[in-house]
Amino acid sequence: MRCLLFFLLLGLSAGVRGFTDKLSRQHWLRRRQDQLFKAHSATVRHHNRNITHRDASRFSNPTAAEFHVNGNSIPLVDFDVGDSWSGLLPISSHPNETRKLFFWYFPPSAKGNENDLIFWTNGGPGCSSLEGFLQENGPISWQFGQAKPTPNPYSWTDLGHMLWVEQPVGTGFSQGVPNIHNETELAAQFVGFMHQFLNIFTELSGKNFYLTGESYAGYYVPYIADYIYSNPHLLNLKVLGIWLASPILGRDVVSTQAPAVNFVHKNENVFAFNQSFLAHIDQVADACNYTSYLSKFLTYPPPPAPFPLPGTSIEADPGCEVYTQIIEAALLLNPAFDIYRIFDMRPVLWDVLGFPGTFSQIQVNPVYFNRPDVKAAIHAPEDVQWTECGAVPSVFVPPGDTSPPAADQVLPRVIARSARTVITTGLADFVILSEGTRIVIQNMTWGNQQGFQNAPVPDSFVVDGIGAFGTVQSERGLTLYELPITGHMIPQFNPPAAFQSMQYLLSVRNTP
Repeated sequence: MRCLLFFLLLGLSAGVRGFTDKLSRQHWLRRRQDQLFKAHSATVRHHNRNITHRDASRFSNPTAAEFHVNGNSIPLVDFDVGDSWSGLLPISSHPNETRKLFFWYFPPSAKGNENDLIFWTNGGPGCSSLEGFLQENGPISWQFGQAKPTPNPYSWTDLGHMLWVEQPVGTGFSQGVPNIHNETELAAQFVGFMHQFLNIFTELSGKNFYLTGESYAGYYVPYIADYIYSNPHLLNLKVLGIWLASPILGRDVVSTQAPAVNFVHKNENVFAFNQSFLAHIDQVADACNYTSYLSKFLTYPPPPAPFPLPGTSIEADPGCEVYTQIIEAALLLNPAFDIYRIFDMRPVLWDVLGFPGTFSQIQVNPVYFNRPDVKAAIHAPEDVQWTECGAVPSVFVPPGDTSPPAADQVLPRVIARSARTVITTGLADFVILSEGTRIVIQNMTWGNQQGFQNAPVPDSFVVDGIGAFGTVQSERGLTLYELPITGHMIPQFNPPAAFQSMQYLLSVRNTP
C-alpha cells in the first residue's frame, strides 16, 4: 500500500492542476486508485504463479523430511507459500548439546537463483529473525495494521534460497543457556549451527553465501563473515558479500548523540517542538561539541583518521544525553512517536507480533508465533514463550558484548574480501541516524583509502517504476544507500528499494 500511495502522489503532482472542481478531482482519484489497485493485484497474482512446488523429499538426507512445512497449512495464511523447512538444530555435533537455534528455510521461487543462499538475522541483540520473515522480506507479509497476511511481492525468495535464523542462543525459539562474551564466540556458534544445517540439507553445500541483517546485525554480520573468511575449511559455502540495514557500526555518541539535534532540525515539522526546546537542545549540541563535530568530520574527502570522540565517553558525557531528551519530548507531543519511523501518529496500529512502535504493545494475545497451531506447523518448541525481542535478560554473558564495533577493523577486512558490501539507511530512522553512519564510514579506512572521497549526489538512486528515491554512493567495494521517508526496518518500510539493493549485492544488477 505504501508503494501505491507513492505512485498516487506522483500522479497527483502531474495531473491535479487540470481539475476544475472537487468532484472531478474525486472521480480522477477513484479511477487512478482503481488502476493502481489492479496493477498491484496483478503483481501479487504473478508472484503467486512464481511459487515453485517441490516434493518434501527434495533433500537426499531423510532427516530433512522431519523439518518439512506444508505451504498450504500455515495457520491464518490463506494462500500457498510453497514448501519450506523449519525447526531447531544444535550448534555442535556433541551428543549432549543443549544449545539449539531455530531456523526457517525457503527454496527460491521460479524467479530466484538456485546458486545463491541468503542468510538473514535481525538485531537486538536478542531480536527474532521471524520478525524479518513475517514483516520484512519473507514470502508472507503481515504488516502493522493488516487484518490478515498477504503475499509479499518483494519476497527475497525471488532472489535465491532464504534462511532466517533466530540467533544467538536465547533469541526467539532458540534454546539453551547463553554463554558467549563476544562476537567471535557468536560467530563460532553460528558456524557450528550451519555445519549441522548443511549436514541435513546437503544439496545447499557449495552455494554462494550472502549474509544480511539489520540494526545490531551491524555487529553480527561482519563478525560472522570475517570468521568464515578466516576459517574457510569450516563451511562448504562461498561467502561473496554482506548487506546491512540501519546497522550499528560505531559508538553511541557518534551514531546517535552527535547527529540527533541536526536530525530534529531537518524534521522540525514532524517533531513540532516549540522554540524554547529547540533553543535548549541547540545549546546542548553546541556545549557538547556535537554541532562542530558534524561540520568538521562529515566532509568529503574526510580529515585524517582516527577521529576523536565529541567528548570523553563512548555514550554521552554528563549533561550531554540529548538523544533521550528528544525522545521524551517527542512522546509528550505525540504518544505514538516511533523511533523506528518518525512519521507515525495515533492510533498505534495493531501488530500481530506485539511490537508496533517505540514500545512493545500486545493487543491480541497470544501473538502469532505463540499460537499452538503455528508452533505445531513450523516445528517450534511448545514450551517456549516466544517474544520478538528480549526472550532472555541477555544473549551475552554480563556485562554484555565485549567486541569493538565492526567498523574499527572487522568491516574493512570483510569489504576487502567480499565482491560487494552494501549498507542501507533510512532518513526517517531515529534509532541509527544516517549522518552518524556516514561519520563512522568517513572515519574508516578500506581499499587503501579513508572514507568516501566524493559527497553524495542527490537523486542518484533510481528505483524501478518509481524514479529517483534517495542517494547511492559506491567506492572501493562499499555501497551506501540513503532512503527518504524510510524507517529503521528497510525491507519493511521500503521494500522495492531494499529488493533492488539486494539485486546489486547479488550481481543481478551491474550498477547500484
